[in-house]
Amino acid sequence: MAASNRMMLGPLVGSIDQGTSSTRFLVFNAKTSELLSHHQVEIMQKFPKEGWVEQDPKEILSSVHECVEKTCEKLQQLNIDITNIKAIGVSNQRETTVVWDKTTGEPLYNAIVWLDLRTQATVDHLLKKIPGKNKSFFKFRTGLPLSTYFSAVKLRWLLDNVEEIKQAVGDGRAMFGTIDSWLIWVCICGKNGGVHCTDVTNASRTMLFNIHSLEWDPELCQFFDIPMEILPKVRSSSEIYGLMKICPSLTFAKKPTNLSFQCLGDQSAALVGQMCFQDGQAKNTYGTGCFLLCNTGQKSVFSEHGLLTTIAYKLGRDKPVCYALEGSVAIAGAVVRWLRDNLGILKTSQEVEKLAAEVGTSYGCYFVPAFSGLYAPYWEPSARGIICGLTQFTNKNHIAFAALEAVCFQTREV
Repeated sequence: MAASNRMMLGPLVGSIDQGTSSTRFLVFNAKTSELLSHHQVEIMQKFPKEGWVEQDPKEILSSVHECVEKTCEKLQQLNIDITNIKAIGVSNQRETTVVWDKTTGEPLYNAIVWLDLRTQATVDHLLKKIPGKNKSFFKFRTGLPLSTYFSAVKLRWLLDNVEEIKQAVGDGRAMFGTIDSWLIWVCICGKNGGVHCTDVTNASRTMLFNIHSLEWDPELCQFFDIPMEILPKVRSSSEIYGLMKICPSLTFAKKPTNLSFQCLGDQSAALVGQMCFQDGQAKNTYGTGCFLLCNTGQKSVFSEHGLLTTIAYKLGRDKPVCYALEGSVAIAGAVVRWLRDNLGILKTSQEVEKLAAEVGTSYGCYFVPAFSGLYAPYWEPSARGIICGLTQFTNKNHIAFAALEAVCFQTREV
């Protein structure tokens, strides 16, 4: 498209894609879906103790601002009017947990990432309250097993272990949310009357949400001993959440504007993005982890083989809710980052393909990247990573091949 014609573009749609490893902002032509510009930045993960995985909520927010700024600069260089951005969507890492102070707007602790294992003792304590220590006791209400993976146990750990959060809850200052809630609250006025909400897909990953009634479940909140007043309001995945002011320095956002604001957990967003709207259609996407979701329509289907039942989407207040079966794999792309950052056998993540291609086989070397236990279909938090089948012939190329092959093996299982 010629630059002169780009000025004639109609409405544009922006998308914040806030993932575990990076943040992106993308802008599309609303009529043609053409990607016009984007920017991406990598974000840090912190590992303060064995099994702990944290991120700085303010760094996450800063990364969103940077991506929006850079993308809009690129659009202006293309002579595209950024005031034509009429809608913003958020796609986010789902179970990562944040608690912040609504009076100051400051996070009260680092975000506890979905991969984090510190809550195993919390899970063990909660299991003692369940008849027969049955991890699937709440499955038909939540679609989920009791696991370190989901937000409720992370929030319970924060309430038990962080004095600032205990005090803030007692004072009525605390707000809980997954990353979508944190970003939406800040973007829509923040401490000056911010909108505290989430959508049904993210809510369905907390273990506090009834996936049939589509409401926070008082009995589940009582079981986890979590005060319901700190929870966000649950909305559909597609509606106007409020007046949005995402980045004050941007021309299109210098004053609150009625922007249609959509939100979907990242894996639900991928299902929608791949147009899997029919029963039985499935997608598998590869990021930090990999997640296979199969659309089951308006019927919630429950697995006897370690899959999760989750909400796929609800595309409007008056639209029906659709469900999915999900096979969750914790470590996929993250194993490549581990080879780069921990072992130092890669300078860039892109090198892994070249190394693996040079040998074309692992020569009997196998890699099980259970850095955060094993998710579907095992749900075994005590599992740990292993590289086996090593000989004197084994080199970094074979390990690179085995790492990529591990993603394939895990995908095949789910």
